[in-house]
Amino acid sequence: MGKLSGMKCVVTGGARGIGRAVCAAFVAAGAQVVLTDIDEDAGRKAAEELGCEWQHLDVSDEAGWQALAERFPAIDVMVNNAGITGFEDGPPRPHDPEHATLEEWRRVNAVNMEGTFLGCRYAIGAMKAKGTGSIINMSSRSGVVGIPGAAAYAASKAGIRNHSKSVALYCAQQGWQIRCNSVQPAAVMTPMWEALLGDGPGLEERKAAMVKDTPLKRFGTVEEVAALCVYLASPESAYMTGAELTLDGGLLAGSAASPGD
Repeated sequence: MGKLSGMKCVVTGGARGIGRAVCAAFVAAGAQVVLTDIDEDAGRKAAEELGCEWQHLDVSDEAGWQALAERFPAIDVMVNNAGITGFEDGPPRPHDPEHATLEEWRRVNAVNMEGTFLGCRYAIGAMKAKGTGSIINMSSRSGVVGIPGAAAYAASKAGIRNHSKSVALYCAQQGWQIRCNSVQPAAVMTPMWEALLGDGPGLEERKAAMVKDTPLKRFGTVEEVAALCVYLASPESAYMTGAELTLDGGLLAGSAASPGD
């Protein structure tokens, strides 16, 4: 019997990266997983390969969440993982506080912040009849510190951290054992990072440069993030709610350099 045996779990942004790794880990732990994504082809393919149910979902679209609720009115675990940086499509555009456009700001927050709000609202409705459940929201190290060149992304991830606490407290007020926690990864090797690093000569040098200020001097893996999500989804974390869990190789702890360096 796996840690999540018999549990119905919904994961957004499950076609690739952290979301796919979470789906794989949940299936391995015995869960029945609903993999959702905006990318129809990649999402269907991932769901088939991993043994998940498939549901198309644009997390910024309220009607999409209503359709999900009609198909899956009761769940045990919700992982709000889908998110964007704002740099995915087309030539790079400024995202600093002075030059970012309102359109870009709204686009990033519609997916990250509003998508998480809608996911939490759906999850509460799908869990409250049983009175138990686990909501896991994907924040970021970027939601703890300022990121001058990615202001919308950083603000959205900070919003996710705070909203997770509001959800946790609200559910506790109602007398439900519905928990809500946020996960804060930093420099985890995903397709986003792979695209930034490229695959030509000097790849290892570029990787090292990216994590030179990280005390553990390496990227995290999607499997490490997924393992934490399994813990948060399982009864083993039944007394944890409103918490922030950071996977950043020690980055937010400070500097690994000694005073004499």
